Amino acid sequence: MFYSKQKDSLKKAWICPVLYKQKETQKKYKEFWDNRTDFITGAIGSDNFVHDKDICNYIQDIIDQIVRANKQWLPERPFLLLDRSPSVNAYSTGGNLIAVNLGLISFAQSREELALVIAHELSHNILNHAENSMKERAEWFTSDDYKRSLNAVLDSKYERLSRLKKVFDGYSFDRSKHQRYHESDADSLAIILLKRSNIPFNARIFLRLDSADIQYRQPLKDPLGNYFTVYNLPFDDAWTKKRSKGLSTRSYNFKDTSGIEDSLKTHPDCVERYAKTLSQSTPNAKATPIPVLIRDKADKMLIWNMYYNAELTQCLYRIFLQKDKGNTDKWYDFMVNNIFAALNYSDRELRRFAAVGIIPKEYISKNYYELQTMLEQMPRESLEQYCKTFQNEGFWAAMPSAERALKSLLYTLALDPDNSEKNKSKAAKEFAANNSASMYCELADNFEKK
Repeated sequence: MFYSKQKDSLKKAWICPVLYKQKETQKKYKEFWDNRTDFITGAIGSDNFVHDKDICNYIQDIIDQIVRANKQWLPERPFLLLDRSPSVNAYSTGGNLIAVNLGLISFAQSREELALVIAHELSHNILNHAENSMKERAEWFTSDDYKRSLNAVLDSKYERLSRLKKVFDGYSFDRSKHQRYHESDADSLAIILLKRSNIPFNARIFLRLDSADIQYRQPLKDPLGNYFTVYNLPFDDAWTKKRSKGLSTRSYNFKDTSGIEDSLKTHPDCVERYAKTLSQSTPNAKATPIPVLIRDKADKMLIWNMYYNAELTQCLYRIFLQKDKGNTDKWYDFMVNNIFAALNYSDRELRRFAAVGIIPKEYISKNYYELQTMLEQMPRESLEQYCKTFQNEGFWAAMPSAERALKSLLYTLALDPDNSEKNKSKAAKEFAANNSASMYCELADNFEKK
């Protein structure tokens, strides 16, 4: 809701300039321009962005430091969006806008790591990469060469699809990504922006980014069952074994992850980026740890957003990884309760499989595969038993009022014998009325409207 105030401002600010005398090309250019505007304003309308004062101020402080030192390139303060995405990335769309993913904040170990990614995206804006790509597309799709190529494909009798793909080769742009050949330019300018801002640059950051998407390929420290027996919950190893037959159940080597691409593969290989920029690293650079408050908030918001999006296995696995790090915050126990309540609710609605969110074996560890198989296959009566046991766990005594109120709402959704929409709506309205400032209200809103 925070960003909805800026939607109209963006529409007014992003007026398509008249660049072409040829009406067809100008019309096509305006089409791409308006698509970008609709993409961002539509994402705002769909609540794809979140706002937290502490996190946004922390990120904004990094941006402001870069802007103050580089006024000739950044005369105006960029508009910042905080994206819900768990992907370890940020993106720019031109128009002096930058979006930073929660996944990047959760992953980053230092202020300097965040600053490099932010400076890289600001560089795309400075170099007009988004605007230039829209021009190239408009010019190509209205060119005689394109029309001749397209007509030749349509006139052909064979291999139309493969020939059509060749026509579009090199012109498959994305509103939130840039062409790979622009990335080196953005890296080079980013390093200049950082050095002018007195922010140390360490090329080793690229090596960390190269492992950005191994989150679900990390093994757990303990056997999967241990994460449940600690709550005095029953656990059956049979739940983690596929009962069906077929190719998908065959033995798989979970160590073989060489072919997996990371979230930054729209960029040149991170090892290559490291080699190209190593000589420009700041000597004896010291890293500034991200404040505990910021990291804690980012981690919790990220896990909540994954829960809200019904990505239950991913959400639960991240919680177990937090516990492996020694995190004893009772909030994570509260979220384990919420996950099983949501799973039981989904089972009631006959859509448990969708809530589990199956990820192919190639992208996950053996432990993750066991967990998603367990959530998919554990018997309904065992799932209900988990939910009931969690109702009486000791961690509830340490929970604030909003968390305890959500417990009551989730009981209505997952366990209440009265499974009517009227009963769910009543519980959701009661929660929203008494917890209007809570981030959990967005969940209640889904049921209050029914």
